[in-house]
Amino acid sequence: MLIQSPKNEKVKQWKKLLTKKGRDQANRYLVEGDHLVQEALLAGAVEELIITETSMTKYTETSFGSVGIQMISDPIGKILSETETTQGIFAVCKKKIDTKVSGIRFLLIDAVQDPGNLGTMIRTADASGIDAVIIGKGSVDLYNPKVLRAAQGSHFHLPIVQGDLSEWISHFQSESIPVYGTSLQGGESMYTLDPGKPFALIVGNEGRGVHPSLLQQTAKNIFIPIFGKSESLNVSVATGILLYYLRGNDSVVGKEI
Repeated sequence: MLIQSPKNEKVKQWKKLLTKKGRDQANRYLVEGDHLVQEALLAGAVEELIITETSMTKYTETSFGSVGIQMISDPIGKILSETETTQGIFAVCKKKIDTKVSGIRFLLIDAVQDPGNLGTMIRTADASGIDAVIIGKGSVDLYNPKVLRAAQGSHFHLPIVQGDLSEWISHFQSESIPVYGTSLQGGESMYTLDPGKPFALIVGNEGRGVHPSLLQQTAKNIFIPIFGKSESLNVSVATGILLYYLRGNDSVVGKEI
């Protein structure tokens, strides 16, 4: 059946997934575009596919396996889209709830509020081989459409835990994994650390950085030296530099924790 009315009950439910309140109530979220939908399908996260009439001509009935497909009109696709030019394909996914992690390299994120930054940091953590990402209170919603687009499918590639960063710091310390904060005040150059060893790195809010109470719990606080005239680095750029430096070129295998 083709859905053409914006008053259709399903359309109303899908639209709610574009808001944090709606996502929290349904425990589901909406991804958009060929790449993200394919990543979601590979991860087994898709509950329902939604495709516009025009876009459906690009696929065959076997393109998506046994996942149910709901066809919608092009105008409904525009209503659901968060992009200027929609690809006309969406997927309803159930939230993944990670509570345990394993490995030796971790990224902890404190109150990062820009969705583009958070998504880029998750994508960078994935690319640099980080074992898990821990997101603390005050950060933008993990399933915000802009976060999903910036992460480019990395949500499906590694564990992402939402929790109390103070508790996670204590946990890593109990497992002999040093925790490093990021701070210009009282911090040391990142080059004082030897790369290639286990670590948990905390990066913080775009304006205020990592909360002082968290910095007091760390083994050491570090910063990236700036050699030009810029006063600072974007938090997602800084995260990428630090993760790749701390990882080094080693091939140490992770352990269960």
